[in-house]
Amino acid sequence: MSRYLGASPGVVVAVDLPPGPAWLDVVDHLRDLGAAVLPLDRRLSDLERRAIVDLARPASLLSEDDEVLFADPAPIDLDVGLVMATSGTGGRPKLVELSRAAISSAVGLSFGALGPAVGRVALEPSDPWVCCLTPAHIGGMLVLLRGLLLGSPLTVLEGFDVQELLERAPDGAHVALVPTMARRLADAGADLSHLGVLLVGGGPLDPNVARDAAAHGGRVVATYGLTETCGGIVYDGRLFEDTAVRLGPQDEVEVRGPTVMNGYRHDPAATADAFTLDGWLRTGDVGELDEDASLVVRGRLDEAIRTGAETVWPEEVEAALRDHPKVADVAVAGRPDPKWGERVVAFVVSVKADDPPALEELRDHAADRIARFKAPRTLVLVPSLPRGASGKLRRGSLPG
Repeated sequence: MSRYLGASPGVVVAVDLPPGPAWLDVVDHLRDLGAAVLPLDRRLSDLERRAIVDLARPASLLSEDDEVLFADPAPIDLDVGLVMATSGTGGRPKLVELSRAAISSAVGLSFGALGPAVGRVALEPSDPWVCCLTPAHIGGMLVLLRGLLLGSPLTVLEGFDVQELLERAPDGAHVALVPTMARRLADAGADLSHLGVLLVGGGPLDPNVARDAAAHGGRVVATYGLTETCGGIVYDGRLFEDTAVRLGPQDEVEVRGPTVMNGYRHDPAATADAFTLDGWLRTGDVGELDEDASLVVRGRLDEAIRTGAETVWPEEVEAALRDHPKVADVAVAGRPDPKWGERVVAFVVSVKADDPPALEELRDHAADRIARFKAPRTLVLVPSLPRGASGKLRRGSLPG
């Protein structure tokens, strides 16, 4: 990879490497050469990665064994520094174009937003970080960029392993995680007090995870954001500086700020649909603003369950069921019902296959936490739940 074939300003270079320290030099060199970096997720199949490359039309592809130069690359705006594939939970992935200015803002503003979690005005560039997320996840890429842009000391792991993380993380090191990783870390029961902030994003965080981590000395900060916002822009409900949120029709969260994407690569129709006429990014999430302007996200607009005259958010029901002693994993979705319009259905993975929870057990358990009308009316036992490479639930792939 010494020549970086085709890397120059105004083109995309796709990078197909396993997670690990090699990414630091690759991203650093490509940024210096002015190319936009497209990281490919090695957990995807060859066919899925090929589809992303075909859509992106990069100048070249870097892999462990080879560099491929393409004959007909598509240009990209000179200010674009990253092209990130979305997780594609609603269909085929889209390619998010993020400007260099948006990337710098995301890195810089996060330091100020995280300061209060460690009793400071802002984090220091000298604070160490651990990268255990794939660089194809915006959270993982941002950890690398904290090192490259601000000189923060980095420990880059090849994947997530609780024991390796605890052994290799320097004292005070901050760690970016997705919720499934945070759950495993909290469940390990190890002393987490030597770590810095556990920055959790990429999906809704079960409040029990933060509670359990805190019991072992961990400091969890729950984040909200999208690939389209260059990662988290809300930390524990509080917005980044210079970032604004408003509620649109149906209380959809709309965002404006310095970290918002340029648009979707080679998809002008999707780009137009993603923004309001006055330029705010439509997130597809439903939320509310508290009296102190903190943002509370209820769930995806297209996943709300309309049962009778009520609206039920799947994440709220999942959180109420997840700590049942017989539940190993749970997902909630709406299904057609002739009387109520939709009914709440719980898809449950049992801790023990020969001793599953009963529906009434789950309803009684949930009743201590949520209104009775939100509790599931149907229980479906499943061996596993459909999840993406990062552990995010693919609700649309649940059994019909």
